Amino acid sequence: MDRVRNDEIRDRLGVAPIEEKLVQHRLRWFGHVQRRPLEAPVHSGIIRRNNDVKRGRGRPNLTWEEAVKRDLRDWNIVKELALDRAAWKAAIHSKHQRKEK
Repeated sequence: MDRVRNDEIRDRLGVAPIEEKLVQHRLRWFGHVQRRPLEAPVHSGIIRRNNDVKRGRGRPNLTWEEAVKRDLRDWNIVKELALDRAAWKAAIHSKHQRKEK
């Protein structure tokens, strides 16, 4: 039996890897949050958090903010670009076409 790798099937069909789609979704939400005013309820759960919560032992869990910072760094996007909706959309949806990997 011949085997065909998932990467090859995705390339043939032009479908982005699931990891990339997750990053795009996270960055799309980040852009939405950045464009909202500071008084908006969406900021209360993401931007501000309680610092008095005691964490357990071991490595801390990856926070949403840290994941977004990593994604922005990996994709070479500045967060100020999120204020321009059209430019932000173009930046987060152009990764698959560039074939950087």
